[in-house]
Amino acid sequence: MTLSDLQAIGAVLQGHFLLTSGRHSEVYFEKFRLLERPALLGQAVAQMLAQLGAVEVAAVVGPTLGGVLVAYETARQLGVPALYAEREGETRAFRRGYPLPSGAPVLLVDDVLTTGTSLREVLVLLERVRARPVAIGVLIDRSETPPDFGLPLVSALRLPAQTYDPAECPLCRQGIPLQKRGSR
Repeated sequence: MTLSDLQAIGAVLQGHFLLTSGRHSEVYFEKFRLLERPALLGQAVAQMLAQLGAVEVAAVVGPTLGGVLVAYETARQLGVPALYAEREGETRAFRRGYPLPSGAPVLLVDDVLTTGTSLREVLVLLERVRARPVAIGVLIDRSETPPDFGLPLVSALRLPAQTYDPAECPLCRQGIPLQKRGSR
C-alpha cells in the first residue's frame, strides 16, 4: 500500500478538519476507504507486520472502531485471537470478556496514529488486566513526531501531516470551514 493507493481510493482528503484528537489539520485520512477494501487492508497489515519482524504474541488488541478491523486482520495473519478494547465511560474495557492470561504478550494495533490518545487508553487497559504489550503497529502514522510509548512502534505508511491547536490554527484564521468527519 502506498500514498498513491490511498489517493486512488479517496482516502486522502484536503481541507480543514477537526481530528479525533481535537487538533485541526488540512489533511484527513478517511480510514474507512481503506477498511472497506479487504485486499488492500490485508496488504497494509502485511506491510506493518514486515516492519515489526518476528514477534511472539498470544493476541492482537485494537481499540474500537477502526482498530477492530485492523486487529482482526492482523490476528488472522498471525493466527492468534483478536480482542477489542471498547469505550466504557472515559476508559477502555474488554466488555465481552477476554481470554488473556496474566502476562500474555499482546500486539496493540490501530488504524491512524496522530497523537496516540486511543493507544494510550488501551495501554492502560492492558496494564489493568496484566497483559504484556510487546509492540504497537498502525496502518498510517500521520504524527508529526511519533509518540514514545516505550514499545517498538511500526507502521505500514509514515505520512506526517501537520496539525494545529485550535487556538493557533491558520485555517481557522483564514475562515476555511471546519469539517468534522471522525469521532471519539
